[in-house]
Amino acid sequence: MDKTTVFTLQRMKEKGEKFCCITVYDATFARLVHAAGAETMLVGDSLGMVLQGHDSTVPVTLEHMAYHTACAARGNRGALLIADLPFMTYATAQQALTGATALMQAGAQVVKMEGGVWLSETIHMLVERGIPVCAHLGLTPQSVNVFGGFRVQGRTPKSAKSILADAAEIQDAGASLLVLECIPSALAADISEKLQIPVIGIGAGPGTDGQVLVLHDLLGLCESPPRFVEDFMTGRDSIPAALKAFVNAVKSGSYPGPRHCYTE
Repeated sequence: MDKTTVFTLQRMKEKGEKFCCITVYDATFARLVHAAGAETMLVGDSLGMVLQGHDSTVPVTLEHMAYHTACAARGNRGALLIADLPFMTYATAQQALTGATALMQAGAQVVKMEGGVWLSETIHMLVERGIPVCAHLGLTPQSVNVFGGFRVQGRTPKSAKSILADAAEIQDAGASLLVLECIPSALAADISEKLQIPVIGIGAGPGTDGQVLVLHDLLGLCESPPRFVEDFMTGRDSIPAALKAFVNAVKSGSYPGPRHCYTE
């Protein structure tokens, strides 16, 4: 598979081709995820939950993220490597620049941040300085304490309108990608259609340009998986086969199905 860039994903969106993203945290799984055909991989701050045993992503530090990004980068063979800026490392533009620099120097090719319009100036500043940005709207896990838990967002007309407005503003600020998490399928499809940049969904239905799942979730290792998770290890005899099954399901359109989606 050729090396994936943000331009590659843009062309795939224009052609109506679905793409895949899987979280990775080390060199071995980075190699396996790329071999399975996933165009992108995310070094997610989800490592706080699936690797460190926390109940949220909040305790993850920039040092943790830089370490795991460097590990994944060494195993990557050509997928676009995205890395999360963790909690409170981009509250100001200068903090964002410092954190993004650390992740890019560790091997990331895109940095991801959670938030809406308030991040516009920061996104513009980073892009202007050569750092591609993936934004993240809907359920933003770093704000779990504000939401009062991991709750579906965008279910009321007011909140749906707010997410759409944030998405448009983020695109205008220069973001290359957008993740939509746990929002109604119709809203995600509408945003994906209206934006020019590729949109990646997780718990956002089939209408987005790409899909992402946490590695441990798609391998059936989550004790209480959310409704949008599919266990791709079931009926398969190896991890590479499960990863490939996820990629194939996304590209064929069989995942996510109706049972994985949230409605209004």
